[in-house]
Amino acid sequence: MVDTKILIFDSTSYIHIFSNRHSPFFLSWQLRSLMGSPEIERDEPVTPAGRLFLRPEMDQVINCVIGAENPFDVDALKKEITNSMMLKHPRFCSLMVRDRHGREYWRKTEIDIDRHIIILNDSLDGDNDEDAVNGYLADLSVSSPLSTDKPLWEIHLLTAHKCAVVRIHHALGDGISLMSLLLACFRRSDCPDQLPTMGSSSQPKPRNSRRRNRLRELLNIAWFTLVFVVEFILRSLWVKDRKTTISGGAGVELWPRKLTTAKFLLDDMKTVKNAIPNGTINDVLFGVISAGLSRYLDHRAPNKLREGIQMTGVAMVNLRKQPGLQEMAELMQSKAGSRWGNKFGMLLLPVYYHKGLVGPLDYIKKAKTMIDRKKQSLEAYFSYKIGYFVMNFLGSKIACVLNYRIVCNTTFTISNVLGPGEEITIVGNPVTYIRANSTALPHAITMHMVSYAGRADLQILVAKDIIPDPKFLAKCFEEALLEMKEAAAEATSRS
Repeated sequence: MVDTKILIFDSTSYIHIFSNRHSPFFLSWQLRSLMGSPEIERDEPVTPAGRLFLRPEMDQVINCVIGAENPFDVDALKKEITNSMMLKHPRFCSLMVRDRHGREYWRKTEIDIDRHIIILNDSLDGDNDEDAVNGYLADLSVSSPLSTDKPLWEIHLLTAHKCAVVRIHHALGDGISLMSLLLACFRRSDCPDQLPTMGSSSQPKPRNSRRRNRLRELLNIAWFTLVFVVEFILRSLWVKDRKTTISGGAGVELWPRKLTTAKFLLDDMKTVKNAIPNGTINDVLFGVISAGLSRYLDHRAPNKLREGIQMTGVAMVNLRKQPGLQEMAELMQSKAGSRWGNKFGMLLLPVYYHKGLVGPLDYIKKAKTMIDRKKQSLEAYFSYKIGYFVMNFLGSKIACVLNYRIVCNTTFTISNVLGPGEEITIVGNPVTYIRANSTALPHAITMHMVSYAGRADLQILVAKDIIPDPKFLAKCFEEALLEMKEAAAEATSRS
């Protein structure tokens, strides 16, 4: 019999060569089964950013806790999730698999909703609901990776504390994408048939100003990009912050954690913002961080730090053309400008220690000067592109080493995600708060702020052996904002 060979492509695009000297029927059966079967869904490669977050050293899970006014109706919640846009998205219906070379792929699978909804009926340890839930989230941040035998998401219902913890692997998307998808399951309290409003944090610049100063603007972009990119590269190699009582380092991501919440009113932040020409909420946030950390360091190590010492934060910046929460239909369109997934750059944002030598609003003015210079640079786009290049040409291991070194050489992580401006419900249950944090990093302190219905909650995750009193740290941030609000009111009354 003539030796016959046929190429058959499987779902991971590997080529198998079948040779059969004994049974032509076997070959014809293979052809018929392939030609007559439905179209085979090929495994989809994980994006470079997703592969980075799947590295053991950077294994990142986003934990979003949603508080409710009443206990959840479990059956109604399961039905809502089953019919939601979340389960129509392929990432949430796919297993993460690896080929024989260790390359990651997404493979479609059937969803068993009961494996993704974890119900805890017992009360957790804590003086109150907030402490109990924060303690639970702190434990999740270091000890509970997501299982890879199911799609990389799950929901923990803490029935005794009337909240749900949504755990989603960062490989599935960034904070903007995941918040947009999550909010598609909610409805407005005042209009139950409508989705929450997807706000925008962008502030358009005057066109005339841009035209008149175009040359100067281009020179500033070139200069600040050069300066900040060089600093970024040096941070990935050997340059690091001076050690303080809040510094982390290699291996700290494995240390036990504590989590607490600093609570702000957006009206207070807007009052302070309006006292600073062209100020923004992010300017206020970084001013609060600088003032709060200075207060805390004075408490922990009085008279031991040099005035003006730098503490560098790592901030994730949305690179979508329309900053803010995106409509789900837009994010899921293959040709849309705002594509689903991880599309963010990294910025190094320094704050400075000051021992009562500046007024409350001076912290914000210094923060604004720094942030405005960062906005005039291409640092965030550079970090995104260089990360993409390294992942594609040098591999995820090298990219992970560089990112890990940047985190080890800086002091804290911070993010700010814009949530819905109005009150919302899920399966008819009013939502009382939305908060987020992530898996622990080598930083001893990571901070994630989410705004909702006129409030902004900053989740502060700390290595408890380095920062044993995170509640005092949260109080430092809250008092700093209140002092800034009083200073802003005085400045307004004088003018």
